[in-house]
Amino acid sequence: MATEDKNRATAAAILPLVGGAANVSSIAHCMTRLRLGLHDRSLVDDEALKALPAVMGVVEDDTYQIVLGPGTVARVTPEFEQLVEEGREAAPPQAAVSADDLAAQGAAIKAQQKAKNATPFKLFLRKIANIFVPLIPALIGCGIIAGLNGLLVNLGWLPAVTPALAAMASGFMALIAVFVGYNTAKEFGGTPILGGAVAAIIVFPGVANIDAFGQTLSPGQGGVLGALGAAVLAVYVEKWCRRWVPEALDVLVTPTLTVLISGLATIFGLMYVAGEISSAIGTFADWLLSNGGAGAGFVLGGLFLPLVMLGLHQALIPIHTTLIEQQGYTVLLPILAMAGAGQVGAAMAVYFRLPRNESIRRTIKSALPAGLLGVGEPLIYGVSLPLGRPFITACVGGAFGGGFVGLFNQLGDTVGSTAIGPSGWALFPLLDGNHGLGSTIAIYGAGLLVGYVAGFLATYFFGFSKDLLTEFNVSQDPAPSTVAATGGPHPTPEGDADTNRANGPGSTGPDSPDKAPARV
Repeated sequence: MATEDKNRATAAAILPLVGGAANVSSIAHCMTRLRLGLHDRSLVDDEALKALPAVMGVVEDDTYQIVLGPGTVARVTPEFEQLVEEGREAAPPQAAVSADDLAAQGAAIKAQQKAKNATPFKLFLRKIANIFVPLIPALIGCGIIAGLNGLLVNLGWLPAVTPALAAMASGFMALIAVFVGYNTAKEFGGTPILGGAVAAIIVFPGVANIDAFGQTLSPGQGGVLGALGAAVLAVYVEKWCRRWVPEALDVLVTPTLTVLISGLATIFGLMYVAGEISSAIGTFADWLLSNGGAGAGFVLGGLFLPLVMLGLHQALIPIHTTLIEQQGYTVLLPILAMAGAGQVGAAMAVYFRLPRNESIRRTIKSALPAGLLGVGEPLIYGVSLPLGRPFITACVGGAFGGGFVGLFNQLGDTVGSTAIGPSGWALFPLLDGNHGLGSTIAIYGAGLLVGYVAGFLATYFFGFSKDLLTEFNVSQDPAPSTVAATGGPHPTPEGDADTNRANGPGSTGPDSPDKAPARV
Protein backbone atom coordinates (compact mmCIF):
# COMPACT_ATOMS: atom_id res chain seq x y z
CA MET A 1 0.00 0.00 0.00
CA ALA A 2 1.32 3.45 -0.87
CA THR A 3 2.31 5.62 2.07
CA GLU A 4 -0.45 8.18 1.42
CA ASP A 5 -3.05 5.41 1.17
CA LYS A 6 -1.77 3.88 4.41
CA ASN A 7 -1.99 7.20 6.25
CA ARG A 8 -5.49 7.84 4.94
CA ALA A 9 -6.54 4.33 5.90
CA THR A 10 -5.27 4.95 9.43
CA ALA A 11 -7.20 8.22 9.63
CA ALA A 12 -10.31 6.54 8.23
CA ALA A 13 -10.04 3.78 10.84
CA ILE A 14 -9.69 6.26 13.70
CA LEU A 15 -12.53 8.62 12.75
CA PRO A 16 -15.56 6.38 13.45
CA LEU A 17 -13.98 5.18 16.70
CA VAL A 18 -13.92 8.74 18.09
CA GLY A 19 -17.57 9.33 17.31
CA GLY A 20 -17.31 10.52 13.71
CA ALA A 21 -16.72 13.95 12.23
CA ALA A 22 -19.58 15.57 14.13
CA ASN A 23 -17.98 14.64 17.46
CA VAL A 24 -14.61 16.29 16.69
CA SER A 25 -14.33 19.91 17.83
CA SER A 26 -10.59 20.48 17.32
CA ILE A 27 -7.61 18.72 15.75
CA ALA A 28 -3.91 19.22 16.50
CA HIS A 29 -0.78 17.14 16.85
CA CYS A 30 2.56 17.25 18.63
CA MET A 31 5.67 15.10 18.17
CA THR A 32 3.93 11.77 18.71
CA ARG A 33 0.21 12.30 19.35
CA LEU A 34 -2.96 13.21 17.46
CA ARG A 35 -4.82 15.52 19.86
CA LEU A 36 -8.59 15.79 19.51
CA GLY A 37 -11.17 17.99 21.16
CA LEU A 38 -14.39 15.99 21.48
CA HIS A 39 -17.97 17.05 22.06
CA ASP A 40 -19.02 13.78 23.68
CA ARG A 41 -16.33 11.61 25.26
CA SER A 42 -18.74 8.70 25.70
CA LEU A 43 -18.83 8.11 21.93
CA VAL A 44 -15.16 7.04 21.86
CA ASP A 45 -14.36 3.32 21.64
CA ASP A 46 -11.06 3.20 23.57
CA GLU A 47 -10.40 -0.50 23.26
CA ALA A 48 -11.02 -0.58 19.50
CA LEU A 49 -8.73 2.41 19.05
CA LYS A 50 -5.91 0.79 21.02
CA ALA A 51 -6.32 -2.37 18.94
CA LEU A 52 -5.57 -0.54 15.66
CA PRO A 53 -2.12 -1.54 14.35
CA ALA A 54 -0.97 2.08 13.92
CA VAL A 55 -2.08 3.17 17.40
CA MET A 56 0.50 2.78 20.18
CA GLY A 57 -1.86 3.90 22.93
CA VAL A 58 -4.27 6.59 24.04
CA VAL A 59 -3.98 9.25 26.74
CA GLU A 60 -6.80 11.39 28.08
CA ASP A 61 -5.90 14.86 29.30
CA ASP A 62 -7.10 18.31 28.32
CA THR A 63 -7.52 16.75 24.86
CA TYR A 64 -8.03 13.14 23.78
CA GLN A 65 -4.60 11.99 22.61
CA ILE A 66 -3.94 9.10 20.24
CA VAL A 67 -0.27 8.01 20.22
CA LEU A 68 0.84 7.33 16.64
CA GLY A 69 4.58 7.94 16.95
CA PRO A 70 6.97 10.50 15.42
CA GLY A 71 6.66 11.04 11.68
CA THR A 72 3.45 9.04 11.40
CA VAL A 73 1.36 11.55 13.33
CA ALA A 74 2.46 14.42 11.06
CA ARG A 75 1.26 12.46 8.01
CA VAL A 76 -1.96 11.06 9.45
CA THR A 77 -3.19 14.39 10.87
CA PRO A 78 -3.78 16.14 7.48
CA GLU A 79 -5.63 13.09 6.21
CA PHE A 80 -7.75 13.03 9.37
CA GLU A 81 -8.52 16.74 9.05
CA GLN A 82 -9.65 16.22 5.45
CA LEU A 83 -11.91 13.32 6.40
CA VAL A 84 -13.47 15.34 9.21
CA GLU A 85 -14.13 18.23 6.83
CA GLU A 86 -15.67 15.90 4.26
CA GLY A 87 -17.81 14.30 6.95
CA ARG A 88 -19.14 17.63 8.14
CA GLU A 89 -20.01 18.73 4.62
CA ALA A 90 -21.89 15.49 3.97
CA ALA A 91 -23.76 15.50 7.28
CA PRO A 92 -27.50 16.29 7.15
CA PRO A 93 -28.72 19.50 8.83
CA GLN A 94 -28.97 19.08 12.58
CA ALA A 95 -32.09 19.69 14.56
CA ALA A 96 -32.18 22.76 16.72
CA VAL A 97 -30.43 22.32 20.04
CA SER A 98 -32.78 22.60 22.99
CA ALA A 99 -32.01 24.19 26.33
CA ASP A 100 -32.04 20.72 27.88
CA ASP A 101 -29.41 19.57 25.36
CA LEU A 102 -27.21 22.52 26.20
CA ALA A 103 -27.63 21.94 29.91
CA ALA A 104 -26.75 18.27 29.55
CA GLN A 105 -23.71 19.08 27.42
CA GLY A 106 -22.57 21.69 29.91
CA ALA A 107 -22.96 19.27 32.81
CA ALA A 108 -20.92 16.65 30.95
CA ILE A 109 -18.15 19.10 30.20
CA LYS A 110 -18.13 20.28 33.81
CA ALA A 111 -17.91 16.72 35.10
CA GLN A 112 -15.13 15.91 32.66
CA GLN A 113 -13.11 18.95 33.69
CA LYS A 114 -13.60 18.17 37.37
CA ALA A 115 -12.41 14.61 36.82
CA LYS A 116 -9.19 15.85 35.29
CA ASN A 117 -8.40 17.79 38.47
CA ALA A 118 -6.41 20.36 36.51
CA THR A 119 -4.58 22.57 39.00
CA PRO A 120 -3.58 26.14 38.11
CA PHE A 121 0.07 25.18 38.29
CA LYS A 122 -0.34 22.32 35.81
CA LEU A 123 -2.41 24.50 33.50
CA PHE A 124 0.37 27.09 33.59
CA LEU A 125 2.96 24.43 32.75
CA ARG A 126 0.84 23.31 29.81
CA LYS A 127 0.82 26.86 28.49
CA ILE A 128 4.60 27.00 28.77
CA ALA A 129 4.90 23.69 26.95
CA ASN A 130 2.53 24.91 24.23
CA ILE A 131 4.91 27.81 23.62
CA PHE A 132 8.05 25.75 23.14
CA VAL A 133 6.89 22.45 21.64
CA PRO A 134 6.12 23.95 18.19
CA LEU A 135 9.77 25.04 18.08
CA ILE A 136 11.12 21.52 18.51
CA PRO A 137 11.24 20.56 14.78
CA ALA A 138 13.39 23.61 14.03
CA LEU A 139 15.62 22.89 17.04
CA ILE A 140 16.12 19.32 15.85
CA GLY A 141 16.80 20.24 12.22
CA CYS A 142 19.20 23.04 13.08
CA GLY A 143 20.87 20.93 15.76
CA ILE A 144 21.62 18.09 13.34
CA ILE A 145 22.96 20.57 10.76
CA ALA A 146 25.16 22.09 13.47
CA GLY A 147 26.53 18.66 14.34
CA LEU A 148 27.20 17.88 10.67
CA ASN A 149 28.93 21.21 10.24
CA GLY A 150 31.12 20.63 13.29
CA LEU A 151 32.14 17.23 11.95
CA LEU A 152 33.06 18.66 8.56
CA VAL A 153 35.06 21.48 10.17
CA ASN A 154 36.99 19.04 12.38
CA LEU A 155 37.78 16.82 9.39
CA GLY A 156 38.68 19.78 7.17
CA TRP A 157 36.20 18.70 4.51
CA LEU A 158 34.14 20.94 2.21
CA PRO A 159 35.46 24.29 3.51
CA ALA A 160 33.35 26.16 0.96
CA VAL A 161 30.16 24.58 2.31
CA THR A 162 30.65 24.81 6.08
CA PRO A 163 29.97 28.58 6.32
CA ALA A 164 26.58 28.00 4.68
CA LEU A 165 25.83 25.15 7.06
CA ALA A 166 26.82 27.34 10.01
CA ALA A 167 24.37 30.00 8.85
CA MET A 168 21.58 27.44 8.52
CA ALA A 169 22.28 26.04 11.98
CA SER A 170 22.61 29.40 13.73
CA GLY A 171 19.94 31.51 12.04
CA PHE A 172 17.02 30.06 13.97
CA MET A 173 18.77 30.23 17.33
CA ALA A 174 19.70 33.86 16.69
CA LEU A 175 16.00 34.72 16.34
CA ILE A 176 14.42 32.14 18.65
CA ALA A 177 13.29 34.92 21.01
CA VAL A 178 10.98 36.24 18.27
CA PHE A 179 9.31 32.85 17.83
CA VAL A 180 8.94 32.45 21.59
CA GLY A 181 7.34 35.88 21.82
CA TYR A 182 4.94 35.08 18.97
CA ASN A 183 3.85 31.75 20.50
CA THR A 184 3.58 33.25 23.99
CA ALA A 185 1.17 35.97 22.89
CA LYS A 186 -0.86 33.40 20.98
CA GLU A 187 -1.05 31.06 23.97
CA PHE A 188 -1.98 33.78 26.47
CA GLY A 189 -4.73 35.25 24.31
CA GLY A 190 -3.01 38.24 22.71
CA THR A 191 -2.12 39.17 19.15
CA PRO A 192 0.79 36.87 18.21
CA ILE A 193 2.59 39.35 15.95
CA LEU A 194 2.67 41.96 18.73
CA GLY A 195 4.29 39.42 21.05
CA GLY A 196 6.87 38.71 18.36
CA ALA A 197 7.47 42.43 17.78
CA VAL A 198 8.19 43.08 21.45
CA ALA A 199 10.42 40.01 21.75
CA ALA A 200 12.35 41.12 18.65
CA ILE A 201 13.68 44.04 20.68
CA ILE A 202 15.78 41.57 22.66
CA VAL A 203 17.74 40.36 19.62
CA PHE A 204 17.93 43.74 17.82
CA PRO A 205 21.62 44.75 17.49
CA GLY A 206 20.77 48.37 18.33
CA VAL A 207 20.19 47.57 22.02
CA ALA A 208 23.98 47.58 22.36
CA ASN A 209 23.72 51.39 22.39
CA ILE A 210 21.46 51.41 25.46
CA ASP A 211 22.53 51.50 29.13
CA ALA A 212 20.31 49.97 31.83
CA PHE A 213 21.10 49.27 35.48
CA GLY A 214 24.59 50.67 35.04
CA GLN A 215 25.56 48.35 32.22
CA THR A 216 25.33 48.31 28.44
CA LEU A 217 22.79 45.88 27.09
CA SER A 218 23.84 43.21 24.66
CA PRO A 219 21.72 41.74 21.85
CA GLY A 220 20.05 38.55 23.03
CA GLN A 221 20.40 39.40 26.72
CA GLY A 222 17.66 37.61 28.62
CA GLY A 223 17.09 35.16 25.77
CA VAL A 224 13.95 33.08 25.67
CA LEU A 225 13.03 33.90 29.26
CA GLY A 226 13.12 37.61 28.49
CA ALA A 227 11.06 37.04 25.35
CA LEU A 228 8.50 35.04 27.30
CA GLY A 229 8.17 37.74 29.95
CA ALA A 230 8.03 40.55 27.38
CA ALA A 231 5.28 38.83 25.39
CA VAL A 232 3.17 38.08 28.49
CA LEU A 233 3.44 41.74 29.48
CA ALA A 234 2.44 42.74 25.95
CA VAL A 235 -0.67 40.56 26.20
CA TYR A 236 -1.78 42.25 29.41
CA VAL A 237 -1.12 45.73 28.00
CA GLU A 238 -3.04 44.85 24.85
CA LYS A 239 -6.02 43.53 26.82
CA TRP A 240 -6.06 46.67 28.95
CA CYS A 241 -6.05 48.81 25.83
CA ARG A 242 -8.92 46.82 24.30
CA ARG A 243 -11.03 47.65 27.34
CA TRP A 244 -10.35 51.39 27.47
CA VAL A 245 -9.41 52.59 23.98
CA PRO A 246 -12.40 53.71 21.86
CA GLU A 247 -13.20 51.30 19.06
CA ALA A 248 -12.60 53.93 16.38
CA LEU A 249 -9.02 54.41 17.60
CA ASP A 250 -8.27 50.84 18.53
CA VAL A 251 -6.47 49.87 15.33
CA LEU A 252 -3.98 52.73 15.79
CA VAL A 253 -3.67 53.19 19.53
CA THR A 254 -3.71 49.62 20.88
CA PRO A 255 -0.75 48.19 18.94
CA THR A 256 1.24 51.38 19.46
CA LEU A 257 0.74 51.44 23.22
CA THR A 258 1.31 47.69 23.45
CA VAL A 259 4.71 47.84 21.76
CA LEU A 260 5.69 51.12 23.45
CA ILE A 261 4.85 50.23 27.05
CA SER A 262 5.97 46.60 27.00
CA GLY A 263 9.00 47.52 24.87
CA LEU A 264 10.22 50.12 27.38
CA ALA A 265 9.68 47.68 30.24
CA THR A 266 11.63 45.06 28.31
CA ILE A 267 14.59 47.32 27.59
CA PHE A 268 14.83 48.95 31.02
CA GLY A 269 13.91 45.98 33.18
CA LEU A 270 13.10 42.57 31.74
CA MET A 271 16.26 42.15 29.67
CA TYR A 272 18.44 42.72 32.71
CA VAL A 273 16.39 40.55 35.09
CA ALA A 274 15.93 37.71 32.59
CA GLY A 275 19.63 37.88 31.73
CA GLU A 276 20.55 37.40 35.38
CA ILE A 277 18.12 34.48 35.71
CA SER A 278 19.42 32.84 32.53
CA SER A 279 23.02 33.18 33.69
CA ALA A 280 22.05 31.70 37.06
CA ILE A 281 20.42 28.69 35.37
CA GLY A 282 23.53 27.98 33.33
CA THR A 283 25.84 28.47 36.31
CA PHE A 284 23.73 26.22 38.55
CA ALA A 285 23.53 23.43 35.95
CA ASP A 286 27.31 23.52 35.49
CA TRP A 287 27.91 23.59 39.26
CA LEU A 288 25.44 20.79 39.92
CA LEU A 289 27.01 18.38 37.45
CA SER A 290 30.59 19.43 38.21
CA ASN A 291 30.25 18.90 41.96
CA GLY A 292 27.55 16.28 42.33
CA GLY A 293 27.21 14.84 38.86
CA ALA A 294 26.77 11.18 39.80
CA GLY A 295 24.27 11.88 42.58
CA ALA A 296 22.41 14.53 40.61
CA GLY A 297 22.25 12.27 37.57
CA PHE A 298 20.96 9.40 39.71
CA VAL A 299 18.14 11.54 41.11
CA LEU A 300 17.23 13.17 37.79
CA GLY A 301 17.27 9.92 35.84
CA GLY A 302 15.24 8.14 38.50
CA LEU A 303 12.57 10.79 38.93
CA PHE A 304 11.92 11.71 35.31
CA LEU A 305 9.29 9.02 34.62
CA PRO A 306 7.20 10.08 37.64
CA LEU A 307 7.58 13.71 36.56
CA VAL A 308 6.18 12.74 33.16
CA MET A 309 3.25 10.98 34.81
CA LEU A 310 2.46 14.15 36.77
CA GLY A 311 3.01 16.52 33.86
CA LEU A 312 5.75 18.37 35.77
CA HIS A 313 8.43 17.61 33.17
CA GLN A 314 7.06 20.54 31.17
CA ALA A 315 8.76 22.92 33.59
CA LEU A 316 12.11 21.76 32.19
CA ILE A 317 11.40 22.85 28.61
CA PRO A 318 12.38 26.54 29.02
CA ILE A 319 15.41 25.45 31.07
CA HIS A 320 16.58 23.19 28.24
CA THR A 321 16.02 25.96 25.71
CA THR A 322 17.90 28.49 27.84
CA LEU A 323 20.90 26.16 28.17
CA ILE A 324 20.93 25.50 24.42
CA GLU A 325 20.78 29.23 23.74
CA GLN A 326 23.62 29.94 26.19
CA GLN A 327 25.98 26.99 25.79
CA GLY A 328 24.94 25.43 22.49
CA TYR A 329 23.54 22.33 24.21
CA THR A 330 21.61 21.22 27.27
CA VAL A 331 23.48 18.97 29.68
CA LEU A 332 20.26 17.82 31.34
CA LEU A 333 18.55 16.03 28.44
CA PRO A 334 21.08 13.16 28.00
CA ILE A 335 20.70 12.39 31.71
CA LEU A 336 16.90 12.51 31.59
CA ALA A 337 16.95 10.31 28.48
CA MET A 338 18.29 7.50 30.65
CA ALA A 339 14.76 7.11 32.06
CA GLY A 340 13.76 5.72 28.68
CA ALA A 341 16.66 3.26 28.81
CA GLY A 342 15.46 2.00 32.18
CA GLN A 343 11.98 1.61 30.71
CA VAL A 344 13.30 -0.46 27.79
CA GLY A 345 15.31 -2.71 30.12
CA ALA A 346 12.28 -3.21 32.35
CA ALA A 347 10.08 -4.13 29.38
CA MET A 348 12.62 -6.72 28.21
CA ALA A 349 12.63 -8.27 31.70
CA VAL A 350 8.82 -8.43 31.67
CA TYR A 351 9.04 -10.21 28.33
CA PHE A 352 11.23 -12.97 29.81
CA ARG A 353 9.39 -13.19 33.12
CA LEU A 354 5.99 -13.74 31.48
CA PRO A 355 6.71 -16.43 28.85
CA ARG A 356 3.10 -17.65 28.79
CA ASN A 357 1.42 -14.29 28.35
CA GLU A 358 1.46 -13.98 24.56
CA SER A 359 -0.55 -10.76 24.62
CA ILE A 360 1.88 -8.77 26.79
CA ARG A 361 4.86 -10.20 24.90
CA ARG A 362 3.35 -9.08 21.59
CA THR A 363 2.78 -5.61 23.03
CA ILE A 364 6.41 -5.42 24.13
CA LYS A 365 7.74 -6.62 20.76
CA SER A 366 5.68 -4.05 18.87
CA ALA A 367 6.49 -1.18 21.25
CA LEU A 368 10.18 -1.91 21.83
CA PRO A 369 11.49 -0.27 18.60
CA ALA A 370 9.67 2.94 19.51
CA GLY A 371 11.08 2.71 23.04
CA LEU A 372 14.63 2.37 21.72
CA LEU A 373 14.05 5.56 19.72
CA GLY A 374 12.86 7.41 22.80
CA VAL A 375 9.07 7.12 22.43
CA GLY A 376 8.15 5.71 25.82
CA GLU A 377 4.36 5.96 25.99
CA PRO A 378 3.54 2.50 24.55
CA LEU A 379 5.79 0.72 27.05
CA ILE A 380 4.79 2.93 29.97
CA TYR A 381 1.01 2.82 29.48
CA GLY A 382 0.86 -0.63 27.92
CA VAL A 383 3.28 -2.55 30.12
CA SER A 384 5.08 -1.14 33.15
CA LEU A 385 2.59 1.27 34.70
CA PRO A 386 -0.40 -1.13 34.71
CA LEU A 387 1.80 -3.85 36.21
CA GLY A 388 2.95 -1.53 39.00
CA ARG A 389 6.30 -2.81 40.21
CA PRO A 390 8.00 -2.78 36.79
CA PHE A 391 7.35 0.95 36.60
CA ILE A 392 9.34 1.44 39.81
CA THR A 393 12.16 -0.81 38.66
CA ALA A 394 12.22 1.06 35.33
CA CYS A 395 12.88 4.22 37.37
CA VAL A 396 15.75 2.39 39.07
CA GLY A 397 17.27 1.64 35.67
CA GLY A 398 16.93 5.28 34.66
CA ALA A 399 18.60 6.33 37.91
CA PHE A 400 21.68 4.18 37.29
CA GLY A 401 21.96 5.35 33.68
CA GLY A 402 21.60 8.98 34.77
CA GLY A 403 24.17 8.51 37.49
CA PHE A 404 26.63 7.07 34.95
CA VAL A 405 26.31 10.03 32.56
CA GLY A 406 26.34 12.46 35.48
CA LEU A 407 29.57 10.93 36.78
CA PHE A 408 31.38 11.69 33.53
CA ASN A 409 30.05 15.25 33.63
CA GLN A 410 31.53 15.48 37.13
CA LEU A 411 34.86 14.19 35.79
CA GLY A 412 34.89 16.88 33.12
CA ASP A 413 33.45 15.06 30.09
CA THR A 414 30.35 17.13 29.37
CA VAL A 415 27.58 15.35 27.46
CA GLY A 416 24.89 17.58 25.98
CA SER A 417 22.15 17.73 23.36
CA THR A 418 21.81 20.53 20.82
CA ALA A 419 18.01 20.16 20.71
CA ILE A 420 15.11 18.91 22.78
CA GLY A 421 12.51 16.35 21.74
CA PRO A 422 14.35 13.16 20.75
CA SER A 423 15.91 10.75 23.20
CA GLY A 424 17.07 7.15 23.14
CA TRP A 425 18.95 6.24 19.97
CA ALA A 426 17.37 9.19 18.17
CA LEU A 427 19.48 11.55 20.30
CA PHE A 428 22.82 10.39 18.86
CA PRO A 429 22.82 12.86 15.91
CA LEU A 430 22.20 15.75 18.32
CA LEU A 431 24.94 15.02 20.86
CA ASP A 432 27.64 17.55 21.61
CA GLY A 433 30.19 18.02 24.36
CA ASN A 434 33.51 19.52 25.35
CA HIS A 435 35.83 16.61 24.50
CA GLY A 436 34.96 15.71 20.96
CA LEU A 437 32.06 13.91 19.36
CA GLY A 438 33.55 10.42 19.73
CA SER A 439 33.91 10.71 23.49
CA THR A 440 30.45 12.20 23.85
CA ILE A 441 28.81 9.42 21.82
CA ALA A 442 30.70 6.75 23.75
CA ILE A 443 29.60 8.08 27.15
CA TYR A 444 25.98 8.49 26.11
CA GLY A 445 25.90 5.03 24.49
CA ALA A 446 27.43 3.46 27.59
CA GLY A 447 24.85 5.29 29.72
CA LEU A 448 22.05 3.76 27.66
CA LEU A 449 23.59 0.32 28.12
CA VAL A 450 23.79 0.86 31.90
CA GLY A 451 20.14 1.93 31.93
CA TYR A 452 19.08 -1.11 29.89
CA VAL A 453 20.98 -3.55 32.11
CA ALA A 454 19.99 -1.94 35.43
CA GLY A 455 16.32 -1.72 34.38
CA PHE A 456 16.38 -5.35 33.23
CA LEU A 457 18.04 -6.73 36.36
CA ALA A 458 15.94 -4.67 38.78
CA THR A 459 12.74 -5.78 37.05
CA TYR A 460 13.75 -9.41 36.55
CA PHE A 461 14.64 -9.95 40.20
CA PHE A 462 12.42 -7.43 42.01
CA GLY A 463 9.65 -6.50 39.58
CA PHE A 464 7.26 -9.36 40.33
CA SER A 465 5.76 -10.79 43.46
CA LYS A 466 4.55 -14.40 43.53
CA ASP A 467 0.95 -13.23 43.27
CA LEU A 468 1.78 -11.00 40.28
CA LEU A 469 3.50 -13.86 38.46
CA THR A 470 0.61 -16.21 39.21
CA GLU A 471 -1.89 -13.69 37.87
CA PHE A 472 -0.08 -12.59 34.71
CA ASN A 473 2.08 -15.53 33.62
CA VAL A 474 -0.87 -17.19 31.93
CA SER A 475 -2.19 -17.13 28.40
CA GLN A 476 -4.36 -14.08 27.72
CA ASP A 477 -6.87 -13.25 25.02
CA PRO A 478 -4.88 -11.54 22.25
CA ALA A 479 -5.15 -7.77 22.40
CA PRO A 480 -1.59 -6.69 21.68
CA SER A 481 -2.06 -2.94 21.73
CA THR A 482 -4.34 -2.57 24.72
CA VAL A 483 -3.68 -2.02 28.36
CA ALA A 484 -6.57 -4.35 29.06
CA ALA A 485 -4.39 -7.18 27.75
CA THR A 486 -2.06 -6.68 30.69
CA GLY A 487 -4.88 -7.26 33.11
CA GLY A 488 -4.41 -3.86 34.67
CA PRO A 489 -6.45 -0.66 34.44
CA HIS A 490 -5.71 1.89 31.77
CA PRO A 491 -4.24 4.93 33.50
CA THR A 492 -5.26 8.47 32.75
CA PRO A 493 -2.00 10.37 33.20
CA GLU A 494 -2.05 14.12 33.62
CA GLY A 495 1.24 14.74 31.85
CA ASP A 496 2.34 14.38 28.23
CA ALA A 497 6.91 13.98 26.14
CA ASP A 498 7.51 16.30 23.14
CA THR A 499 7.83 15.32 26.61
CA ASN A 500 7.90 15.70 26.67
CA ARG A 501 12.22 16.24 24.55
CA ALA A 502 12.38 15.44 26.89
CA ASN A 503 11.25 16.15 26.59
CA GLY A 504 11.92 15.59 26.32
CA PRO A 505 11.64 14.94 28.09
CA GLY A 506 10.87 15.29 25.93
CA SER A 507 10.40 13.36 25.66
CA THR A 508 9.73 12.52 26.97
CA GLY A 509 9.79 14.44 25.14
CA PRO A 510 9.38 18.07 23.78
CA ASP A 511 5.87 17.73 21.70
CA SER A 512 4.31 18.81 23.70
CA PRO A 513 1.96 21.84 23.22
CA ASP A 514 -0.50 20.89 23.23
CA LYS A 515 1.87 19.68 25.64
CA ALA A 516 5.44 18.65 25.80
CA PRO A 517 5.70 15.29 24.18
CA ALA A 518 6.43 12.57 26.86
CA ARG A 519 9.57 11.38 25.25
CA VAL A 520 11.78 9.42 27.58
